[in-house]
Amino acid sequence: MKRSEQEKELSRRTIGRRGLVIGGLQLAFAGTLLWRLREMQLNQSEEFRLLAEENRINLRLLPPVRGLILDRNGVLLAGNEQNYRVVIKRDDVGDIDLVLGRLAQLIPLTEDDIERTRRDMLRNRPFVPVTVAERLSWEEISRVAANAPALPGVTPEMGLSRLYPLRQDTAHVVGYVGPVSERDLEALETPDPVLMIPRFQIGKSGVERMAEDRLRGRAGSQRVEVNSVGRVMRELDRVEGTPGANVHLTIDAKLQNYALERLHGQSAAAVVVDVTNGDILALASGPSFDPNMFVRGISTTNFNELLNNDYRPLVNKTVQGMYPPGSTFKMVTGLAALEDGVTDGQETVFCPGHMDVSGNRFHCWKRGGHGRVGLVSALAESCDVYFYEMAQRCGIDKINAMSTRLGLGIRYDLPITSVAGGLNPTREWKRNNRNAEWRIGDTVNASIGQGFVLSTPLQLAVLTARLATNRAVLPRLVRDPLERSDRELASLDLRPEWLRMIRQGMNQTVNDRRGTAYSSRVVADGQTMAGKTGTSQVFSITRAEREAGIRRQEDLPWNRRNHALFVSYAPYDNPRYAVSVVVEHGGGGSSAATPIGRDIMLAALNDASPPLSAYPAPQRNRIEFEQREMEQRLRRPEDMRISRA
Repeated sequence: MKRSEQEKELSRRTIGRRGLVIGGLQLAFAGTLLWRLREMQLNQSEEFRLLAEENRINLRLLPPVRGLILDRNGVLLAGNEQNYRVVIKRDDVGDIDLVLGRLAQLIPLTEDDIERTRRDMLRNRPFVPVTVAERLSWEEISRVAANAPALPGVTPEMGLSRLYPLRQDTAHVVGYVGPVSERDLEALETPDPVLMIPRFQIGKSGVERMAEDRLRGRAGSQRVEVNSVGRVMRELDRVEGTPGANVHLTIDAKLQNYALERLHGQSAAAVVVDVTNGDILALASGPSFDPNMFVRGISTTNFNELLNNDYRPLVNKTVQGMYPPGSTFKMVTGLAALEDGVTDGQETVFCPGHMDVSGNRFHCWKRGGHGRVGLVSALAESCDVYFYEMAQRCGIDKINAMSTRLGLGIRYDLPITSVAGGLNPTREWKRNNRNAEWRIGDTVNASIGQGFVLSTPLQLAVLTARLATNRAVLPRLVRDPLERSDRELASLDLRPEWLRMIRQGMNQTVNDRRGTAYSSRVVADGQTMAGKTGTSQVFSITRAEREAGIRRQEDLPWNRRNHALFVSYAPYDNPRYAVSVVVEHGGGGSSAATPIGRDIMLAALNDASPPLSAYPAPQRNRIEFEQREMEQRLRRPEDMRISRA
């Protein structure tokens, strides 16, 4: 049927309107597309270029060279050595078991090494290299390189690893490094990205840990071209990192070695401090351990041997060990009584061998008593009763104040781990910690360094240095080698006449025939030593043990015997060094600790093994024999490598 002209006109109009709408929509879409293309090409081109570049180029961190740790003379205590290692990448390896099996035929790999490698490969992304073995010889790394076609994904590399050339000598001071752990990362608010590098090592103890930020340095970078799955195609750019700063310690490596060897066979600690500036010259804790074992991965067997050793080689006894100071504390009680005015130091007190206080009997170490003694003779002969009397007169508050003034009970800010603060007990401390009131018997016990009083060997060395100088000596372990070695130390403002009596008592302790350390005197001109012996009780001999015939310390098991202590300074007329020695369960201070303290003091004064002429003539044959034995253990001068870095 034919349509009319009117119908045809209506249809044309409808089609025209639709065409216009469709055309308009097409134009709008094309305009929008063109506008978006313009935006992407002109305004956002840089952003998309960077995104594309990141898909093609990866930025990888390069571990920095760790700073060195040196002694006061430039002897290397912690350095870096070349480390040949083999790494493997999971995305290239194919059959992991097959490749690791082939690798085990070329280099020494244990089942534990293979299992650890599998575990590390699964933890990391496929293209992240995992260390299979390190510290390989040149021959071993060469075998791996020669067999590279049969070892897909395996790459031989050369890097740096931490080395402690003096091994056990400075283990407790310098510490050691180890791989970053989850616990290490959790302890940091914003971890350095370099810590994410597989098996990157950081300080775990000692100066290595406390000076980590200085020693670590800043990471370098490597720009590499990668394909779509992250596999490296080629290196585009490389910027080496900034090496860590070197750290210079006040320790004298030669004296440290001598002190540690002098403690050989004992569970003991020795500290040497320069009284003029507080520099710590030796911080020896025996027995020690080889920190290189921890860097290379210590075995469970070796670690358990260290952990279960009764002599506790992993503990730095110089700053962690807290001991009753025993009679080395008597100088504190004497000065507290002098300052309080309850004695002039000249009056005498009668010692019958004991004192009854509040219904309790407190004995003197000399059961028959010392008779009448003044301050000087009470120190020289270590009379307990004299100080029982002085303590009751001045009280614990005065004793505590003097103890703090002389450097006890203070946690010194040193860059080593686990520095203990000791304990200067007070009335408030006992209420808070023992839920009991302070008693006069507590004061009597504290007067001779027993009861609740605890000190570290470092604190005892500081105490002695302050007595020798009347200065607030502060121990220092790290210093800038360019700064002056001396530094201003505040005065303690103790009256010279008081210190004169204390020093005279310490002098007579060593150099008077009635002194408790007379057998360990020094006879060399200009090297006269003053000191104080101490014996701190660990366990009392029970009534049952006495009835069984156990009456002497030597009859007790080793871990129940008394601790032996000795503090000293020299030369007497012009003090230079202070030494403290603690021998755990050594028995008497005069027999166990004092000879060690004398030898270490002589080594410091002479910058060498002590000369025989410094010892009393009757002792020289024995000393010569002991020195010959010790010489075999001491390090030779060529072992003390001076760093040129």
